[in-house]
Amino acid sequence: MGFSQILFSWTAIIPVIVLLYYFFRKKYTDQTVSSTLFWSEIMQETRVSPYLKHLQKNALLYLQLLALILLVLALMNPYVKKSTIAGAQTIFIVDTSATMLAGKEQSTFDTHKKEMLSLVNQLDGRPVTLITTGNTPKAILQQETNTKVIEKAIQELQVTYETDQMNKALDVAQAFVGDTPTSIYVFTDALDKKHLPMEKDTVKWLVKGSAKDLTNIAITRFAATTDGQSTMALVQLQNDTDREQKVTLSLQTVKGNEITTESVTLPPNEAVTKTFKDLPLENTLTAKITANDDYVVDNSQTVLLQTATSKVVVDQSMHQLIQKGFQTINSGVKIVPSLQVADNQDATVVTNQTALLEKMDKPIVLFGRDDVKKVEATGEVTITSDALFAFSELKDIYISAVYPGFDGYKTIASVGDQPFIQRSPEGDIVILADIADTDWPLHPSFPLFLWSAEQQLSESIGSLGIFAPNEQRAVALAQGDWSVYSQDDEFLSSITNGLLTAPIKPGIYTARSNNEEKRFIVQLQAQERVIEKGTSYTLGELQDNGKEEISKTSLVPWLILIILVLLVLEWEVQRRRGFTN
Repeated sequence: MGFSQILFSWTAIIPVIVLLYYFFRKKYTDQTVSSTLFWSEIMQETRVSPYLKHLQKNALLYLQLLALILLVLALMNPYVKKSTIAGAQTIFIVDTSATMLAGKEQSTFDTHKKEMLSLVNQLDGRPVTLITTGNTPKAILQQETNTKVIEKAIQELQVTYETDQMNKALDVAQAFVGDTPTSIYVFTDALDKKHLPMEKDTVKWLVKGSAKDLTNIAITRFAATTDGQSTMALVQLQNDTDREQKVTLSLQTVKGNEITTESVTLPPNEAVTKTFKDLPLENTLTAKITANDDYVVDNSQTVLLQTATSKVVVDQSMHQLIQKGFQTINSGVKIVPSLQVADNQDATVVTNQTALLEKMDKPIVLFGRDDVKKVEATGEVTITSDALFAFSELKDIYISAVYPGFDGYKTIASVGDQPFIQRSPEGDIVILADIADTDWPLHPSFPLFLWSAEQQLSESIGSLGIFAPNEQRAVALAQGDWSVYSQDDEFLSSITNGLLTAPIKPGIYTARSNNEEKRFIVQLQAQERVIEKGTSYTLGELQDNGKEEISKTSLVPWLILIILVLLVLEWEVQRRRGFTN
């Protein structure tokens, strides 16, 4: 504490004058009393509470002296020193990845939010830029000076479960620095010093990490397969602590019913793999562990059994553009001689051999036909609402000849009045034309159509696969209004133009239209199943050797408020005694 107007200290003589006045004033008057009968009783009451009587008698003096002393202090302009953030501006980089939910009494994320709110009081009018991490870093605030707006933005921050992608966030922060002296606070769990860009001398880095004693036991891998009669599952558990840990591992259905439970002992800093066989058939399995650790998000993991993809085999007799198209989409595509295509019962087959429609167990893609002759085609290509055309509308395609269509198959695209693309009751996709008779490969819709066909036949029709939190991906869906719902049937978002943005929380979700639905899983990425040792440090210097700057907060407004209260009390004391006395 200090005084900025010490010259006004001479005014301390004012309360001294008032005090001297009270010393020399007349304290009593002569009074004739007719009787002293009550004198002893009055003196007894005075002796019992002398201090109270003295205070009652001299209350006005004390109030006046206190008010004058405070007035003298106000004239001297007292202040208190308060540290403020160094630099002309401040940038907050906030890690919103899933690992920020780790913590003991409270999560690292909540701890950082409280620290940010306390730093707001030290801004002293400096502008703040608030950046959150993720695959696409976002500048929540840009050069904001309003304290209430800053505090509201901090309180509304949420964990997005995405990997932090800290390098991207640091690049965004650099764009706001320029040549302005800047303090950049990085609120994360752990960040290596070598990742910080130190090219500029106008930046001071303050990294706020998590606690160093956090423990974690995680499900690092969970897979399940089925042979149509039973299910086999594999679970890998990782103990990242220095002590042996005992956990309870359970496999559950989508409704939460336990299929099997087992106690597992995990050695320190080691991984243990458990295999389960002859489990009942389920479309969805969830593995959960009950463990005493500081990070519970990675204690469960879910798989859809029908999302396993099969290999793709292309008949060697197919046009080169078809072969190259599928190989571009899927690097694992195999080109097989025509006589050996029928031997690949476990693969998705692309061929023109009509006989394989009956021989293959799985649906196939039939490009052309080898059992009939093609006929001339005229007219424009028209399509129906089908998932195959979610990204390929087949506009302005020229087709000179087509093969006759199959009776009983659903026509989903036509050339004039003739069928062009059909779908069999078993799910086969039939293109009734040779590539040489069309200019389709010259259009962007051709590779998109091949991708949609491969997606539909290689994966189960009932699922969309596995997504990372907040991942945006194109999905092959029939035309219509599609929406995303949670397990509790709560509407979350809409799918626009075939682009599905996954929810941020891991779990099972459903994409639903009027008469169809497909499930998908949102799953933590591998990086978010590992807790790193927390790191906090400061790098770089600004003016004043990088130390925090000091601001002066005046106490005059508070002193004036107290003086006004004292004046009101003086008035009340005088009123009770009577203004004429």
